[in-house]
Amino acid sequence: MTGTRGTEAEQAARTFLAGEGLRFVTANYQCRRGEIDLVMRDGETLVFVEVRLRQNARYGGAAASIDWRKQQKLIAAAQHYLQRHPHDGPARFDVIAMAGGSAIDWIRNAFDAA
Repeated sequence: MTGTRGTEAEQAARTFLAGEGLRFVTANYQCRRGEIDLVMRDGETLVFVEVRLRQNARYGGAAASIDWRKQQKLIAAAQHYLQRHPHDGPARFDVIAMAGGSAIDWIRNAFDAA
């Protein structure tokens, strides 16, 4: 996520997740295959978080914007991350969807890597 609004949304998501008990690992992990907005830990689970901000719910809103193609990029970036930073425990993909920058919708296990 880029730009001032994107940075603010990522920071809000990070603060929200920390308040829910997750621990911050890294932000904006980039590789040739894609980018992961946030990497967090939920106990022993490594959580790859996609943060989506939309001004309104037209066209399905923030969560609906993560289509199959975007999921594949996130999965590839997560695989790259895990090659560089091995993790023995479980991992999952979560989505933080924000509408208008205020309400936060946390979707745990938003999709599978399989």
